[in-house]
Amino acid sequence: MHVAHLSLVDFRSYESLELPLEPGVTALIGPNGQGKTNLVEAVGYVASLSSHRVSADAPLVRAGRPRAVVRAQLVRADRTLLVELEIVPGAANRARINRAPRRPREVLGLLRTVLFAPEDLSLVKGDPDGRRRFLDDLLVARTPRFAGVRADLDRVLRQRNALLKSAGASIRAGRGDVRTLDVWDTHLAELGAELLWARLELVRVLTPLVAEAYRQVSAAGTAAGLTYRSSLGEDVTADDPPGRELLVARMLEALARVRSTELERGISLVGPHRDDLLLALGELPAKGYASHGESWSLALALRLASYELLRADEDSDGEPVLVLDDVFAELDTTRRERLAGLVADAGQVLVTAAVPADVPDRLDGARVDVLAGEVRHGR
Repeated sequence: MHVAHLSLVDFRSYESLELPLEPGVTALIGPNGQGKTNLVEAVGYVASLSSHRVSADAPLVRAGRPRAVVRAQLVRADRTLLVELEIVPGAANRARINRAPRRPREVLGLLRTVLFAPEDLSLVKGDPDGRRRFLDDLLVARTPRFAGVRADLDRVLRQRNALLKSAGASIRAGRGDVRTLDVWDTHLAELGAELLWARLELVRVLTPLVAEAYRQVSAAGTAAGLTYRSSLGEDVTADDPPGRELLVARMLEALARVRSTELERGISLVGPHRDDLLLALGELPAKGYASHGESWSLALALRLASYELLRADEDSDGEPVLVLDDVFAELDTTRRERLAGLVADAGQVLVTAAVPADVPDRLDGARVDVLAGEVRHGR
C-alpha cells in the first residue's frame, strides 16, 4: 500500500497543492515553518480522520476559507482508490471514494499510517489521555469499527456526566430521582467493556513487540515493558484478559460502588476513560525515571511496534505508510542510524527534515523541497 498522489485545497498553509509520491523513501526538506508537517498531517488525516497535532478540525482549514479538501490516490495491491475528504468546520465533513459519496467513517481502513513525531515524547512523559489515545488509534487502524465504539462511548459519557451533575444537585436540594442512571450505567458498562477488552488484547500482543523494538533502537540491556492499569482493579490485566461479559458485570459492580461519589463530583469515575498504559524500563516506571534518550527510544519503540503489528495483519492489503516527522534532528547519531536501519525496507516512508544532512544516508530516496507552501522535486 502506498500514497501515489496527494492533492490539497485550502488545507493549512496550502491554497493548492499537487504532490506525486512513489513507494520507498521520500524526504520532505525545508526550513521550519514552511509546510512540511502540514503535508504528512494531511496523509494522516486520510488514514484516521484526525490530526496528530490538534483535536479540532478548524485549524486545518486555511485562514479565511470556509472549507478544506484533501485528496489522496491510494494504491492497494492491484487496486487504485481515490479518497476525497472535505473538512467543514462547524458542519458535517464529507467524503467520497472513487467520486462516490460515502460517510466519512467508511474511509477508515483504506489507508493505514504510523506516524512518529516529536510530540510522541509525551507518550512517555505526559498524561494518561495521550497513552489512551495511542491505544485507541491503533485499535481503529486495525479494526475500523472501533471508531464507532469510541464515538458512542464518548456520547454516553457526556450524557451520563450531565445527568450526574443535575441529579447530584437535585439530591443535595432534597429531591431528585437517580433511577435513569441505571440505563446509562448499562450503556457505559457495555461499551466500556468492549473497548476495555480490545485494549487488553492489544496490549497483550503489543508488549513483546515493544520490548524487541526498544532493544533494537536503544541497544540497552534494560527491558521495556507495558502494563495496563484498569479502573476495575489490579486483577484486570492484559496477561489474562477477562471475557467481555465478565467485564460488563465487573463494570456494573464498580459503578454501583462509586455512585454516591460520582453524584457528589458530577463525573464518571469508572471506565476506559479512567485507565492508563504504564510504561516501564526494567523495574522502574519510565515516567519520572527514564533519561531523555531512554524516553525517545521508548516512544520510538511504541511506534515501531505499532508498525510491525499493522504490517503483520493478514487481513490488510499491505503494510502501512510510515511517517517520520522531524524525528532525526532530535536523535543522537547512534539512535539515528539504528532507526534508519529498522525502517529502510518499509514500503513507503515519508520523512520530514529541516536540512538534507538530518536524513541518514541509508534512507536515500526521492527528495521534495518545501518552501513557503510550495513544493519542488529535488534530485
